[in-house]
Amino acid sequence: MPLRRVGRPGLIGTMARTAVVAGTASATVGAVSRHQQKKYAQKDAEQQMAYEQQPQMAQQAPADQPVQAAPAAGGQPEYMAELQQLAQLKSQGIITEEEFQAKKRQLLGL
Repeated sequence: MPLRRVGRPGLIGTMARTAVVAGTASATVGAVSRHQQKKYAQKDAEQQMAYEQQPQMAQQAPADQPVQAAPAAGGQPEYMAELQQLAQLKSQGIITEEEFQAKKRQLLGL
């Protein structure tokens, strides 16, 4: 009867261990991949919803603030009314400070 070395697995034991490690790694990679795909799909859906709602929010006037009428012919210049509307959008959080400043520069020709 051949003697077997104690402490080291044989060829079949090594192959079995390698198969278990490879299977575990494959299952882990698959689970992480599915989790990331779900997370990114959910994030994309949220961004799409926010993007679709953005124009609607800009068109709706808040209930507690009256809609401003266009100034009379002898009143303020046109760009003043636009600047006031932009300031109102900025105060409501619909546009950022950077967007407000860029549009203001554009209107004033700076």
